Amino acid sequence: MSKNTKQQLETTLVTAGRDKKWTNGVVNPSVQRASTVVFNSVKEKNAAAIERKGKTLFYGRRGTQTHFAFQDAMVEVEGGAGCALYPCGTAAISNAILSFVKTGDHILMVDACYEPTRDFCDVILKKMGVETTYYDPSIGEGIRELIQPNTTILFTESPCSITMEVQDVPTLARIAHEQDIVVMLDNTWAAGVNFSPFDFDVDISIQAATKYIVGHSDVMLGTAVANERCWDQLQEQSYLMGQCVSPDDVYLAMRGLRTMGVRLKQHQESSLKVANWLAQHPLVDHVRHPALPSCPGHEFYQRDFKGCNGLFSFVLKQSDTSATTALLDGMKHFSMGFSWGGFESLILANEPRSFNSLRTVSNPNFSGTLIRVHIGLENVDELIADLEQGLERYSQHVNIK
Repeated sequence: MSKNTKQQLETTLVTAGRDKKWTNGVVNPSVQRASTVVFNSVKEKNAAAIERKGKTLFYGRRGTQTHFAFQDAMVEVEGGAGCALYPCGTAAISNAILSFVKTGDHILMVDACYEPTRDFCDVILKKMGVETTYYDPSIGEGIRELIQPNTTILFTESPCSITMEVQDVPTLARIAHEQDIVVMLDNTWAAGVNFSPFDFDVDISIQAATKYIVGHSDVMLGTAVANERCWDQLQEQSYLMGQCVSPDDVYLAMRGLRTMGVRLKQHQESSLKVANWLAQHPLVDHVRHPALPSCPGHEFYQRDFKGCNGLFSFVLKQSDTSATTALLDGMKHFSMGFSWGGFESLILANEPRSFNSLRTVSNPNFSGTLIRVHIGLENVDELIADLEQGLERYSQHVNIK
């Protein structure tokens, strides 16, 4: 949110993207569905074709007023020069990378990235002849040693997926820019508001808008906001690859944006209460919540972030599959699901051996089961009671010395 102070966030989320040319005088932009756009003259058609990079109706894939309003809103919230839209967060990541690589190039990817990001690098990029080097999320200045003459992208994700390491993004970006390398950030955890990417020299900020922006677990959507340096190339390449999204989904994302400020406050308040409770539990080895000192990279969270949300992990002192199953199967308010950012609480488990396929240079140095939770908008005391009962079930299967 580089254009706004912390105090202005709530107002920005309510007013962003509400230009009258998109809303036509009402509070919300209408859902404008279109494939074919018709023109009254050759001159009008030719003018629209020339303005292909602008926000002019031309063909449904370029977008409608509904899309243009949301794109404006995302730029107002995150900063940057423009916003490209994609059918999901993974599409935003993969197409942003594809927009800036060619055969023979090399990219640097954080080792603790989102699993589909790693799969994309190991399968699609490898097939294209693009080499990926994975780096430790805490590498800092050491990233210099991994840069090659053909390195074109440095990809960051902070906090990292599952294990929640917070990266020193400003240091990484500074070093990358010395070599004219494009810096990309998966900024989904911060929802574009708790970490201001363009204040820290990120070139492209990517989000799974599926998560906190939409906020209700009912839409798949991805965004990539780019600075002046990268916007034209990102926009053109994404357009050529056929990326487009439903105006109905965009409308729901815009609606979610309006309440995201108050939702994030509640997610933060509840998650901190749960995290601090877990930190005192005898079965818990440590808590990986960026706002707590026990989380790797906590110092960078304190320096760079404005706040947190409902997603974090904690590590149990032991690893026992049957005990973990007993914990998960009896939960009342926590459901098992492969997403987060909605109003509901979620829980998933990762045994230590599972990281062997998810990490190649920075395997976590703990031996207990990792539990990832998303703290939703339910009553926080009921959530704690649910976790307490789950840990009691877990304790019946293990012996803690």
